[in-house]
Amino acid sequence: MKILSLFFVLFLMLANGTKGQCPPTLLQPATPYGSTHFPNKTPLPYVHIREADVMWSKTIWRVIDLREKMNLPLYYPLEPDKECRKSLFDVLRSDLFTGEITAYGKPLLDDEFNYPLTISEVVALLKRIDTVSTQDPLTGVLKDTTIARDIVSENIKRYWLKELWFFDKQRSVMEVRIIGLCPLIEKIDQNTGEFRGYEPLFWVPYAECRPAFAKAPVLMLVANTSGKITFDELFEKRIFDSFIYKESNVYDRLVVEYAQGINALLESDAIKEELFNIEHDLWHF
Repeated sequence: MKILSLFFVLFLMLANGTKGQCPPTLLQPATPYGSTHFPNKTPLPYVHIREADVMWSKTIWRVIDLREKMNLPLYYPLEPDKECRKSLFDVLRSDLFTGEITAYGKPLLDDEFNYPLTISEVVALLKRIDTVSTQDPLTGVLKDTTIARDIVSENIKRYWLKELWFFDKQRSVMEVRIIGLCPLIEKIDQNTGEFRGYEPLFWVPYAECRPAFAKAPVLMLVANTSGKITFDELFEKRIFDSFIYKESNVYDRLVVEYAQGINALLESDAIKEELFNIEHDLWHF
């Protein structure tokens, strides 16, 4: 029985792993000159930081909404194209199934990376069971049918991002480094079809994602298809839009726990302004 269970898990991994992969080599390549640059790229190593040199730091949590125009390169394409360009979620999923990236999620909001998930647990997380009522053509009786579906790139509309801002006195610079990412899917009421918010799937450490991100091209300029960067460069250069939903605080509260509606957005902007002022006030002009 254990052997059958093992084969079943391997089958699910192979079935899901084929989704989001680059299409096989075609007779006609996407370009006459081929592409050898991105597959061989590696992430630029970070500068070593000593704990004694960090004079100030603050942890920030952000929401990246993929429906915003600036964030569309993270959402598209929904299927890999001939140039092996993939969405952010497809890049993550490919390396999650091979074990090169570890997901964390017990409890669900594990942004401290204490509870790693196995590959079989990740496969189970990326499946959803829906119940659909169908009418029997002979008897006319309504029957509930259970349908299993995979969570694909189209279902991911938001990401949580955890980052650390700090001031390094050795280099006299204010710097930010991303700690982790968490994809979120929309929750839809099966009975009414109404939107019920977002559900986080798992957290992944950004450091483990960088090698895969450095090899994944992103098309930023529609007028110039050669003007590509990688996901790693996109995040390091901060070419995305977001809003802050939490900062490190004594009570470990989210912004929405003490501000609602427009006040929550104003509080998010106030935190962003505070980060700017802290760096600005370090210097005299």
